[in-house]
Amino acid sequence: MKKLISSFLMAMLGGVVSIGIYKMVEEKPQYQPIEETKDNNKLVNLISSNPENAIDYVTAAEMTVNGVVHVKTEGTMEYSQRAFDPFRHFFYGDGNIEKQYSQPIKGAGSGVIISEDGYVVTNNHVIENADKIKVTLNNKKTYDAELIGTDPSTDLAVLKIKEDGLPKIEFGNSDELHIGEWVLAVGNPFNLTSTVTAGIVSAKGRDINILNNDPYTGLSSIESFIQTDAAVNPGNSGGALVNTRGELIGINAAIKSNTGSFAGYSFAIPSNIAKKVVDDLVEFGTVQRAFIGINIRNIDEDLAKDLEINDLNGVYVSGLSEGGSAKIAGIKEGDIVKKVEGVVVRNVNELQAKVGEYRPGDKITVSLIRKGELMEKEVELRNLEGNTSIIKNSDSDILKKLGVRFADLTEEEKKKLDLSGGARVVEIFPGKIMNTGMGEGFIITKIDKSTVGNKTELLELLKSKKGGILIQGIYENGREAYYGIGL
Repeated sequence: MKKLISSFLMAMLGGVVSIGIYKMVEEKPQYQPIEETKDNNKLVNLISSNPENAIDYVTAAEMTVNGVVHVKTEGTMEYSQRAFDPFRHFFYGDGNIEKQYSQPIKGAGSGVIISEDGYVVTNNHVIENADKIKVTLNNKKTYDAELIGTDPSTDLAVLKIKEDGLPKIEFGNSDELHIGEWVLAVGNPFNLTSTVTAGIVSAKGRDINILNNDPYTGLSSIESFIQTDAAVNPGNSGGALVNTRGELIGINAAIKSNTGSFAGYSFAIPSNIAKKVVDDLVEFGTVQRAFIGINIRNIDEDLAKDLEINDLNGVYVSGLSEGGSAKIAGIKEGDIVKKVEGVVVRNVNELQAKVGEYRPGDKITVSLIRKGELMEKEVELRNLEGNTSIIKNSDSDILKKLGVRFADLTEEEKKKLDLSGGARVVEIFPGKIMNTGMGEGFIITKIDKSTVGNKTELLELLKSKKGGILIQGIYENGREAYYGIGL
């Protein structure tokens, strides 16, 4: 019995010694203290081109909310209404009369401060027809705003207030946006100032067919919206769409809704387009639109089948402008444009938007596929007139005053009417020309007996005139006519 107990004690002693030796030689684990953060609920942009620079929602909102302003407008809407006057009909035989009415209108929207000295970008539809524009900052200070310029084809406008040291929002690069990336919408919906909502980028390059062409220049609209699901409502128009680094990547412009309120879809003008338009309006007073000089179409399944290709991304060149930039650069009908300046263009909207970031005279690299071969062409962009000159703001001013759009005569038109030159009236809008009774298609050949060679000469003559002027010309049917207007 004693021997059994002794053996048991010896075994226990051996086990204890073994455990002690193991503990002595066992590698000690390295513990790191859990570092507590000030905010354990930070939401950051995890899908970003530079995730290491991502900033949380709170910081992004703080960086931008003071850079968004409340825009309020006052104006007058004029309209006419037909009526029947029985007394006039009895005495004069014509009782139809047209009464002119005017009605005061008020509007409100948002704007984004883009410079410390008071430049503000907003939507054109926010300030359209406004006689007075006031801008209220987030600190509740209100200023009278001067309208610097507008661009209906992109729905953008630039205002200026007299103040320095303002909190501006820096432009970001909208080309670097990713679908699924988190964004914030900052604005003043329903006159609720300084409202911030969040969402993701749902799509890029959206064309929702809401913008009209510029009525005076005939320039086509550029629609390549950023679609988001950030809540945007009436009053948000002209406000900021920012990424979580606090950079301006869009100007909120529209919502898709059956009720007039947010229903899950909102659309913003990309910042790269906005920045170019703003720079043009500030520097020149009018937008300098550039053109490649090609007729383009999207690639659908039928076209892809005809071309025997599988990739439907890109833009098909269906025609070329004679003497245009593309033809000079060596682009041919049947080419498929894939990239502009290294940025992928999947459809017509994206190509127009990318080209819209440049001015006449700029040179861009166009990557295209021709008969299965990838190649690059350097294209020098031109303006609507077919040259690289900067369009003067005074041209736009005189066209708006007259309410008209002109075009140069083709060689066929000159030959048909036996004319050496002239400028044709393409379209007439409310303005001085409309009041003369002049019709569309009228060809102006002389201004106060000075011969008009083309549209450029016509505009220079009109800008040099003051007071009453005499316009001489001919219609396509050969009928000559004279009209007088005051400038």
